[in-house]
Amino acid sequence: MRRPLLALVAMVALTVAVAGRQQGGLTPAQILKPSPESWPTFHGDYTGRHYSALNQINQTNVKGLSLAWTARLNTALQGATIGGFGPEPAAGAVPNANIKATPLLVEGMLYLATPNNAYALDGRTGRQLWHYYWKSQGGSNIGNRGLGMWGNYLFLDTPDQYLVSLDARTGKERWNQKKADYKGDLYATTAPTVVGNHVLTPAGGDYTDVPGWLESRDPETGALQWRWYGTPRAGEPGIETWPSAFAAERGGAAPWQPATYDPETNLIFVGTGNPQPVLIGDSRPGDNLYTCSIVALNADTGKLAWYYQVSPHDTHDWDATQTAVLFDAVINGRQRKLLAQASRNGVFFVLDRTSGEKVLTTQYLPSANWISGFKPNGQPIPNAAKEPQVGGALVSPHNGGATNWAPPSYSPLTGLFYVNTVEGYVVHYRTIGPTDVPNGYGGGAEHAVGGHGAALRAIEALTGKERWVHNYPASDGTAPRPEAFGGLLTTAGGLLFAGGSSGHVMAMDAATGKVLWHSGLVQQMSNTPITYMLDGSQYVLVAAGDTLYAFSVQR
Repeated sequence: MRRPLLALVAMVALTVAVAGRQQGGLTPAQILKPSPESWPTFHGDYTGRHYSALNQINQTNVKGLSLAWTARLNTALQGATIGGFGPEPAAGAVPNANIKATPLLVEGMLYLATPNNAYALDGRTGRQLWHYYWKSQGGSNIGNRGLGMWGNYLFLDTPDQYLVSLDARTGKERWNQKKADYKGDLYATTAPTVVGNHVLTPAGGDYTDVPGWLESRDPETGALQWRWYGTPRAGEPGIETWPSAFAAERGGAAPWQPATYDPETNLIFVGTGNPQPVLIGDSRPGDNLYTCSIVALNADTGKLAWYYQVSPHDTHDWDATQTAVLFDAVINGRQRKLLAQASRNGVFFVLDRTSGEKVLTTQYLPSANWISGFKPNGQPIPNAAKEPQVGGALVSPHNGGATNWAPPSYSPLTGLFYVNTVEGYVVHYRTIGPTDVPNGYGGGAEHAVGGHGAALRAIEALTGKERWVHNYPASDGTAPRPEAFGGLLTTAGGLLFAGGSSGHVMAMDAATGKVLWHSGLVQQMSNTPITYMLDGSQYVLVAAGDTLYAFSVQR
């Protein structure tokens, strides 16, 4: 048991050293054990639970929740700090302002991002204080999940593969570091995760056969500390699950979601993406490690401690990047350190996070039809008839997955794991011959054919059984993507906050799923709710499109 103790001693030493250099801002100690009144990271803390210990807003008074303020992002570049190496924006051009990011709340300030943009707002009023704009050279503007923070420094990932550090007080750029060539079809949508003096930022793509990786950067300088590739290189463990080192090096496994972290073991937990080529796996026989896996990495070195593959040899684009949620529980009289994931493939996994050993595996999406059974270690066994076929194969989940990037939530009060889900179907076609070698999505085609709709599911974390389900009404009979309703938040007030299917936000009884309150928004909720406390008042903050809505109980 020396390793957890040494990890904690190292973290304390780092905290003292950093605190001596910085005045104000967010220290590693505050990230390690955040105040319930703040929201300093994408997940709120390192566990990934999206749970708050605040209870001023509770089941008794939530019916009195009303709008405290609203703020629409001012995207005008006049007065903004501008960086980057791309072309000058055209006159009158409006930067992307769709808010998918989870805002940070530190010392009364809100920090959030959209593709190529970062903003600071007053947490009491929503007044915008500064705006930073990055002139991108290219890349995908599909979304940005938010910022990372360390001290008085913010960290922004840009679509053209730069990591940018900003002064949180002014929005001025401190440094930028190029991660990769954006022309390599790489995405940058993730909120960086800060662990100690490590800024964790991923890279990877979808449409061509490229590698995926997670790297650690120094928060002071941006210098590269370590890089972990999601697929093995020649001579490394796991290379035997690929036909060649050439195939593995171009095999995908992008870890495109924020990590979670256990300070006692000094392990970060990351979900990896799909293999490449995506839909047709003929040219990559084998399990294709470490794609579609949950991996545990040493935070200081990036060295792999253990892995668990949730979709061996995936051929349906089911990334396993969903949040790895950490919690502790007593099982058979023994305290266990656990990790739970509701994976995109429709299966719920609970693992021992010290070893990766399976504790529980169960199917949580009723319509999932690609599984023919489970191995003794809990891994699903794919049904060969659900591989892409010349005549088509009807498969559930659809290509958006049973769930996707929008975070789940776990409440220690109820012991329930909450996740937004979709029961959708897609027909997978094969469009090439048996000897052809595809690239990216080539060689296959998908055609969505509807489904049973979307639902919020409450799963007993230790049994995998569904406690209750809230079905979202659908107006057109289609099966939306699972992130269409945003992420989830639970609180010590016994509440679960979620987005509805008709452009509103609602508060539910976390134990029963009963809707206790709801409020209309201009459009669909587009991010994950957070909650924080300022001047004795608790706020619940959500986004819809380019607008933030802050709710509180008026006193």
